[in-house]
Amino acid sequence: MKLLAVIFDLDGTVLDNEDEYGIAFKEVLSKLGVETNSEFPHTQGIGVEENWQRLIPKHKIKTKKSTEELSKETQEAYLKMLSKVTFKNGVKDFVKDLKDSGVFVALATSNTWPTVEKVFDAFNLEGIFETITTGEEVKLKKPDSEIFLLTAQKLGIDPENCLVIEDTVAGIKAAQNAGMKVVAIARDSKHAKLLQKAKKVIYDYGELSPDMLTNI
Repeated sequence: MKLLAVIFDLDGTVLDNEDEYGIAFKEVLSKLGVETNSEFPHTQGIGVEENWQRLIPKHKIKTKKSTEELSKETQEAYLKMLSKVTFKNGVKDFVKDLKDSGVFVALATSNTWPTVEKVFDAFNLEGIFETITTGEEVKLKKPDSEIFLLTAQKLGIDPENCLVIEDTVAGIKAAQNAGMKVVAIARDSKHAKLLQKAKKVIYDYGELSPDMLTNI
C-alpha cells in the first residue's frame, strides 16, 4: 500500500469526548422523560440527528420537537462541556509526523459544520487538515462509504491509498466499504473487542508511525 493520506474521524478519534456526548444525550433524554443508566445511550459514529431518528421509536418518545431540534439541543449540551474535552494521547505529535512525511491529513466527521467550527476554534485546529468533510455534505451517513469517498475525491487521491483512523463500528464499516484500510483507537479493552474488524487496534497514538501504517 502506498500511503498518501490519513483520514481521521473527529469525535473519539482526534478528541477524547465520547463521555461528554453520552452525558449530552442523557441530558436531553431526561428532559423528554427518559432515564437511562447506559454510559452511551446513543450509537456512536452515525451522527446526532440520525441517533434521534433511532432513539424516538426505541424509547417511544412523544414530542413535538423534530429530530433536527433535538440534535441542536444535544450539540448545545455537548458544547457547554467542551472545556472538559481533551485531545487523544499523542494525536498532535502523530499528525505532525504524518505531515513531515508528506502524508496528507484529512477529517471526515458525521458532525455538523457549526459544531465542528466551534471545536476548531476551541482547540486551535484551523489549518491542520488538508480537507474537511462534515455530515451535511453527504446524503448517507456511516456505515455508508460516502463520506470517506468524498474526502478522497476532495484530496484527489485513490481510496486504496487512503487509511482511516476511527473509533466506532459504523466508522470502520464505512471505511472498509470505501475500500480503505482502517486503524481503530479504543478507550479500553471492552471497546477494543468491538473494533476487531479494523486492521489494527491501538489505545494511544504513540503506538503508530507513518512507516508502520504503510505496512498495515
